Amino acid sequence: MNRRTWIRATGAALLAAVVGATTPALAAHGSASASDLRMGYNALLAEHVFLAAAATNAALGGRQAEFEAAAAALDGNSQDIATSIGSVYGPDAEKAFLPLWRTHIGMAVDYTVGLATKDKARQDKAVADLIGYTQDFGAFLAAANPNLPKDVVAELVKHHVVTLKGVIDPQAAGDQAAAFAALRVAAGHMSMIGDPLAGAIAKQFPAKYPGDAAAPAAGLRTTLNLALREHVYLAAAATNAALGGRKAEFEAAAAALDGNSVDVARAIGSVYGPDAEKAFLPLWRKHIGMVVDYTVGVATKDKAKQDKAVADLVAYTDDFGAFLAAANPNLPKAAVANLVKHHVVTLKEVIDVQATGDQTKAWKSVRTAAGHMGKIADPLAAAITKQFPQRFAAN
Repeated sequence: MNRRTWIRATGAALLAAVVGATTPALAAHGSASASDLRMGYNALLAEHVFLAAAATNAALGGRQAEFEAAAAALDGNSQDIATSIGSVYGPDAEKAFLPLWRTHIGMAVDYTVGLATKDKARQDKAVADLIGYTQDFGAFLAAANPNLPKDVVAELVKHHVVTLKGVIDPQAAGDQAAAFAALRVAAGHMSMIGDPLAGAIAKQFPAKYPGDAAAPAAGLRTTLNLALREHVYLAAAATNAALGGRKAEFEAAAAALDGNSVDVARAIGSVYGPDAEKAFLPLWRKHIGMVVDYTVGVATKDKAKQDKAVADLVAYTDDFGAFLAAANPNLPKAAVANLVKHHVVTLKEVIDVQATGDQTKAWKSVRTAAGHMGKIADPLAAAITKQFPQRFAAN
């Protein structure tokens, strides 16, 4: 059985699972809302891009242990996406989805190997396979959900393939600045898949996923989650490159991280105005500078520098808590400070493990640190929605 025949067969299996199910399974942690679907799928799909790019970057750089660790983290993300599909359509659908999703990752690996070995035929075959895959994946989802037209899904997945290729190509050329700029574009594109997928599922099962996935409140929540999670992935990429002595890669990742900081500030400004944006940006950048100081201390084994950076970061959490509490009465200073302190702790854990060279543990820590950012984004979004209920309606 060739790949395309197998994909179509698994699509048929998913259709049978959906037709045979009287009600969709609840989410792994209980009942969910349309907002949960939108935020969850977008977070998982953006993470897919960050981890895939980390794996290809390591592979093209000849860092085998890092490639294997990033690839394992990527497969963990694949399993989480499959689990999320299973939470909607049941275990048979989950079982059918996972190998299908893994198939396109294998094709991306083939393309990367073709680039690394300058094997044009292998590159061309991988691209052709990926384009063919988009049609089959579209058919797969269309079979599960009548609100997901095959051609629309295929076109969206095709853009994912194109944008991910747009990351791998400059990685292979050694142009880290272009690679990280393309990475942000590729990760941002995934909302064009996550948003329609969440909306289609909520429309298909309105009793199980109440609310409006397209509501302003859901959009605000998703925007903040994605921006703060991206912050972690880019920060971890920068510290990993710095500790590995890869100066050009560090500078490119740091520039991308600052672009993310500007976007986070703009998100704050979109709610509270240009003066708030102007005040927020240097405050946010300040903690990144402290993280850099800590990383330098770790790299140089300067314990005093490490200790000062940690003390500065802990003090910063109070300043940050005070800033948000002054803007929003629904955000108590101490609560915000504690959440940001956990961000500092989880990011410090990433850096400490990166410094030991334990790439497997480091990538697990990166996923944990990125996931934690939802504990900041969700309360922040909820507090803003409560403060401005007419502007950020839930439905």
